[in-house]
Amino acid sequence: MRIVLADDAVLLREGLASLLERFGHTVAAAVGDAEALLAAAAEHRPDLVITDVRMPPTHTDEGLRAALTLRAGDPQPAVLVLSQYTATAYAAELLAPAGRAGVGYLLKDRVGDIAEFADAVTRVAAGETVIDPDVVRQLLTRQRAADPLARLTPREREVLGLMAEGRSNAWIARTLLVGDAAVAKHIGNIFAKLDLPGPDDGHRRVLAVLTYLRA
Repeated sequence: MRIVLADDAVLLREGLASLLERFGHTVAAAVGDAEALLAAAAEHRPDLVITDVRMPPTHTDEGLRAALTLRAGDPQPAVLVLSQYTATAYAAELLAPAGRAGVGYLLKDRVGDIAEFADAVTRVAAGETVIDPDVVRQLLTRQRAADPLARLTPREREVLGLMAEGRSNAWIARTLLVGDAAVAKHIGNIFAKLDLPGPDDGHRRVLAVLTYLRA
């Protein structure tokens, strides 16, 4: 396939270019900044673009911004982004726009495994989504941490689900075969774990149900 490569580190850029050519691909251009990347992509219309996240002039997210521009363009190449860091925000932003072409986000350490890197290049070019396992783990951990219901026990989730159906405490108690006091205790725990302050249980009940429905 025809590839455009962008990385401001000359040794890494030349090493990747050599490696990709060993795989049988053509590196149409190997550049060192995001502006040159966009120009090369427009000129060569590559099948795949491989870019670092951080490039000149600010060394923040120029490569990622260029990748997002290419994913929104037409024709739309497959894009494989390489990063030195496990930045889940970058991965999430890269995956957010729906594109026709493949997309990948790999840590640069993964390039050291030549077979794994070659496989990722082939899969992204074929239209697949390839995300570094370390990034996936952090995304899932962040998602769990952001889940407001994560602190609830299975029984408390069950009680909250019945509350969301509009069931009364007495109905919940009969259904779960527990006493009214046990249900009241579960609901009190739910309010506390969801950080719902205030003396008005009716209001807190509504807020708890809204939290459940939004989760």
